Amino acid sequence: QVQLVEPGGGLVQAGGSLRLSCAASGSIFSINAMGWYRQAPGKQRELVARITSGGSTNYADSVRGRFTISKDNAGNTVYLQMSSLKPEDTRVYYCNADVSTRLTVRNTYWGQGTQVTVSS
Repeated sequence: QVQLVEPGGGLVQAGGSLRLSCAASGSIFSINAMGWYRQAPGKQRELVARITSGGSTNYADSVRGRFTISKDNAGNTVYLQMSSLKPEDTRVYYCNADVSTRLTVRNTYWGQGTQVTVSS
């Protein structure tokens, strides 16, 4: 069993900052990558930012330069520092983890989501 806990959502004014975190726990052999996705009503879930165990990062074009993803030294917790927030960043944000629970068993896991609201 693998669980993702993602506190950190909230309401912020445009131009402000917010930090999300996500901690993975459970039967984890290794974490290959962790990241954040977001979803608007009626839209497909989209990648926001992702970081691999080796430290490589991917960002959506819409957030590159404003958001920064990082991980702790153990690799079980990731942080998404969101700056210069815009009203269009208002979404439910979901933590995602690509986890190997055994050497040859690999699955993805999702957090419950956290609401980020940016007021204009």
